[in-house]
Amino acid sequence: MKATFDREGLLHSFQLVSSVVPSKSPKSILTNVKLAVGKKQTVLMATDLETVGIRLEVRGVKVEEAGDVLLPVGQMSSILREATDQELSLEGDANGCTLRGRSSEFELPGEDPAQYPDVPTFEGDNFHQLAAGALREMIARTIFAAAQESARYALTGVLWELAGDKVRLVATDGRRLAVAEGVGIMHGKHGTEGQTPVVPTKGMSLLERNLTDPEEQVFVLIKPNEVLFKTSRGMIHCRLVEGRYPPYRDVFPKKHNARVKLAVSEFFSAVRQAAIVTDVDTRGVDFKFAKGLLTLQAKVADKGRAKVDLPVDYEGKPVDITFDPRFVIDMLKVLDADADLTLDLVDGNSAALFRVGDAYSYIIMPLTREGR
Repeated sequence: MKATFDREGLLHSFQLVSSVVPSKSPKSILTNVKLAVGKKQTVLMATDLETVGIRLEVRGVKVEEAGDVLLPVGQMSSILREATDQELSLEGDANGCTLRGRSSEFELPGEDPAQYPDVPTFEGDNFHQLAAGALREMIARTIFAAAQESARYALTGVLWELAGDKVRLVATDGRRLAVAEGVGIMHGKHGTEGQTPVVPTKGMSLLERNLTDPEEQVFVLIKPNEVLFKTSRGMIHCRLVEGRYPPYRDVFPKKHNARVKLAVSEFFSAVRQAAIVTDVDTRGVDFKFAKGLLTLQAKVADKGRAKVDLPVDYEGKPVDITFDPRFVIDMLKVLDADADLTLDLVDGNSAALFRVGDAYSYIIMPLTREGR
């Protein structure tokens, strides 16, 4: 193959695709990215063979000769970052490739691209269609709540629920729960009824990074053991996380004894201030709600004490509850600064429910004095 690329465009695409490549693998071929140059389309491909794979179109390519080549991730990434040329020519075959600029030339060893594992393509008439901007917001509002590590593997991903025009993403680590709802278009008979498909966070993060145009349409195809996401430039394939997702609806409080309206910007600032004097061992911040006022207090023996007052729209009885401020901050930083937030409380020992309209819910379990 032989073609000329815009360096910045190739670098951006290569960085996105190479994020899939495993840092270590018993199969050395997986430490490469496959470049398939065609007369009509040029595509970068990568897979870790366990969790996720990606196909991404590279645009603005001047093709002289079609063909495939494998690009070693480490060296190729460094060349594309450090080169100063606007355009780079690439020539390669099963033995390696040569990359040339006006004043530089690099020869890289390679392997046979025919031996590289295939990444599935998006096929079928049954799928859901969503706007990229809305989906990106839903991902941002949920992915942070998924467990980083857990013996319950299903918690290490994001649950997808698709029914008609309703789309719901759910994530939890057992101490908090995030639920984002949106609208999609169902094509054919696509849905998740009777299933609990959980997409690994690695795949969700890759999808979020790929959604750069809010007006673009995203196509979602969920199968028994895998899911495919298709955009105008790319296709992401993920194996679903094994294990059954817990009945998350049971966590929602059946009632509330206090309801507080909060302005995101002011609340965010107050929580960040109170969290300054917390540490890993003493994480709790006391949230004291009284008529017209929220007082946040934190105290750590070797760090000091914090007390922050925030006027709030609340007329009920006093309620004291202790939260890990990190869990509150994680939610607030993915919300619009001018959004209106509602907090429903039962008492100081029960799950607290934060809501933004009808489209977003976030539940936090309070800390006990012993748990602080």
